[in-house]
Order: sequence, then structure tokens, then C-alpha cells
Amino acid sequence: MRLGNRPLGFVINFLLGASWAMVFLGALSFFFSLYHDSIVAALLYAIVGAVPGLVGVLFLEHILTNKEKLAELKKQTRLLERIAKNK
Repeated sequence: MRLGNRPLGFVINFLLGASWAMVFLGALSFFFSLYHDSIVAALLYAIVGAVPGLVGVLFLEHILTNKEKLAELKKQTRLLERIAKNK
């Protein structure tokens, strides 16, 4: 778990898992429904089926990255304030 905030971290990680499940289900459902017609078309539609889940994964990873960046900047600010205070 990458977030220190327990409730928010649980929700974000749950939604991240749900997004990955959506990627796999979307890709597999399109592939298995179309593979008997054409493998190429099935692969292309599998990619299209995975896109909504991948958008969700990217969005949630963006949120996690920004939260981590904010926490790191807060630590750096406290450290710089202590260094400035001691000079």
C-alpha cells in the first residue's frame, strides 16, 4: 500500500485493482467472442476492450504519484526549514 492515509489508500487500491480487472475482462471478452472469425480482428478489438480499464489505471496511478510527490515535498520543506533555522 503506497498511501499512508488508510481509508483513502484502501479505496484507491481497490479501484486500481478493479481497473486492472476491467482491463483483463475487456480484452478477454472481446478476444474470445471474435477469435473464431479472425485472429487479427480479435486482437485489435481486445486492445480496444482494454482501453477503458487502462484509462482508469492511468488516472489512479496519476493520483497516487501526485500524493507521493506532495508527501516528499512536505518532508523536504521541513528539512530545509530545520537547516535554515540552525544557520
